Amino acid sequence: MSAVNEPEPAVTASGDGGFVRLRLDVGYDGTDFRGWASQPGHRTVCGTIESTLSTVLRCPIRLTVAGRTDSGVHATGQVAHCDVPRASLRTRSIDGDPSRLVRRLAKMLPDDVRVKALTEVSDDFDARFSALRRHYGYRLTDRPWGAEPVHARTTGVWTRPLDETVMNAASRRLVGLNDFAAFCRYREGSTTIRDLQRFEWNRGADGVLTGVVVADAFCWSMVRSLVGAVATVGDGRRDIDWCGALLTERSRSAQVPVSEARGLTLVGVDYPPPDQWAARTQRTRDIRDAGDVTGGCC
Repeated sequence: MSAVNEPEPAVTASGDGGFVRLRLDVGYDGTDFRGWASQPGHRTVCGTIESTLSTVLRCPIRLTVAGRTDSGVHATGQVAHCDVPRASLRTRSIDGDPSRLVRRLAKMLPDDVRVKALTEVSDDFDARFSALRRHYGYRLTDRPWGAEPVHARTTGVWTRPLDETVMNAASRRLVGLNDFAAFCRYREGSTTIRDLQRFEWNRGADGVLTGVVVADAFCWSMVRSLVGAVATVGDGRRDIDWCGALLTERSRSAQVPVSEARGLTLVGVDYPPPDQWAARTQRTRDIRDAGDVTGGCC
């Protein structure tokens, strides 16, 4: 029997290696997942990756993620981290190089989730707290026949014609450091103040609108509520001033529709250079409370 087919020896603590922190770059089609966060009895992205990685490394794995996406939301640039015993990386197939896990996981994970990179990082790195900003994209069609079938799982549908020029004007009103309470589901003890750094729309040759939404962080249902609000302006039912006035409200507005989850994709997370990870983590922890740590987003 060849060495590649031989069973891996069980991992035992060596006592001299301690733990190593790994960064995971992840992509997934969120259609058939109940969001990122593990939930007993439900299929989730986190639960699927943790279970598979625990099997490969023969030790319990717990992931910390940059942003807990909701049910049906996708990702091409999600980031997570975990701490694993260094001894678990010393098997023949890994030989201390976590990047070798990528192909191994590709054979074991279902087709709708992939770990695209695994890299060793210092303990200063925190996927959630070290992040500078998150980038989301939203695909939205207003065509009378709906989404192209091959893109239906990743495209939201709006049933009224949309004016992207008006949508961009409304989006600009929302950019900046503001209280987005009108756009967020209530979560006790958490802040709704966010720095929305970019929010704009472009219509492609295929007629589909693509929205770009970038902020330091997002609270629960914020991105899809932002999309729903400016789309309501874009279809003529509300005006730009109404959209801007939502920033003066201090609780979730019943007037703001929430767009479909399927149109939303987390496309990237920005981090500072490694020598600034610790400072960024401390700063974020100082301004984010427990509700922000455990809450969902999108």
